[in-house]
Amino acid sequence: MERRQIVVVGGGLAGTATALGLAAAGFDTLLAAPQAPDDKRSSAILGRSLAFLADHGVLDALGEAKAPLAVMRIVDDLGRLFRAPTVEFRASEIGLSAFGINALNEDIGNALKHCISAESNLEVRPAAAVGLTLDEARAVVTLDDGSEIGADLVVAADGRRSPMREAAGISSRQWRYPQTALVLNFEHTRDHASVSTEFHTRTGPFTQVPLPGRRSSLVWVEDPKLAELYVDLKPDKLSSTIAEKLHWILGDVALDGPIARYPLGGSRVERLTSTRLALVGEAAHAFPPIGAQGLNLGLRDAEALVRLVSQTRDDPGSRLTLSRYEAARRSDVVSRMAGVDLLNRSLLMEFLPSQLARTGTLAAMGLLGPLRHFAMREGLVPGAGLVGLPRSVKKWMGGHEPGREAGEEQRHRRD
Repeated sequence: MERRQIVVVGGGLAGTATALGLAAAGFDTLLAAPQAPDDKRSSAILGRSLAFLADHGVLDALGEAKAPLAVMRIVDDLGRLFRAPTVEFRASEIGLSAFGINALNEDIGNALKHCISAESNLEVRPAAAVGLTLDEARAVVTLDDGSEIGADLVVAADGRRSPMREAAGISSRQWRYPQTALVLNFEHTRDHASVSTEFHTRTGPFTQVPLPGRRSSLVWVEDPKLAELYVDLKPDKLSSTIAEKLHWILGDVALDGPIARYPLGGSRVERLTSTRLALVGEAAHAFPPIGAQGLNLGLRDAEALVRLVSQTRDDPGSRLTLSRYEAARRSDVVSRMAGVDLLNRSLLMEFLPSQLARTGTLAAMGLLGPLRHFAMREGLVPGAGLVGLPRSVKKWMGGHEPGREAGEEQRHRRD
């Protein structure tokens, strides 16, 4: 039997980033990562998640294959009686040059591969995990190439249907929404100026996010039957439909690559850990591609796990370490999941009081600077709404927040 300190199962972005962070921290790590399919989607990476990748060289490895996100705009396009005002969240208002970046998942994956190739503590094995045994002394992972690896800690980052999670006996609750997400990239004739615009429609968000050059990605949440019709449209007709739904803010558009279609749903696990096992990414939480929270939550899982196991190097899979990880991640996961669920359901509700509450909240965000600033800081780093952003985030996102240095220092020490 082979022996490693840590085995990470799953070669997606969150799993690969976790393995990179653990190896860089000095742990003898094996990443079990079967060949992943091509992924033409994009991901917005914000706040602490961006700082984690940047600290491990991924931001530099991305080079020009990323676009900054300087402004996030919300437009009420519901066509209801009470219309919320358009709200713009500007990174410059909280002393930053950008909230983060947007890049194609394929490019992020290639940047991660470039960085892990330089890590002497990390072995990447193109094999799937097919078995798991857990006890207090050690964990044993069985791969489909017949090998068995004993480890102090197993990190399950093998997706929302995680075989490792099921093998550990951790139950999950799955649910579906009456929606389908169309995900695609497109070119446009007008410059996006690093602005992301989210139109709130009666079927869900219609969100444009900048890519390098005059290109953007789109997450279009739609009624499943209508989604099928849109996918079958000729490219020129679909392009004109997208431009119209964008209210022509980017001029004419043209499809750039294939269209992916995903039924919307989510999952929540009863716990994030078991004996010598930690869940990361979609193995721990899954919900719709709304609000740029999916991958960011997974990267915050990775950052927290690396930080905590580094405090107990003699036994990275100890009960103490895993209980700390559970405590550190639970509130963030629950609050973000509830927020995305509430936002999505609020767009589908015809209940008048709900419409008024949503309109009033957006109006307050637009009118009250302190409330808007709180929301921006909290969106980037959980807990930073009142005390300010930590230095690790400011380092990679530029600037400072005048008048918040004392609170930020206290937060930094707690980090």
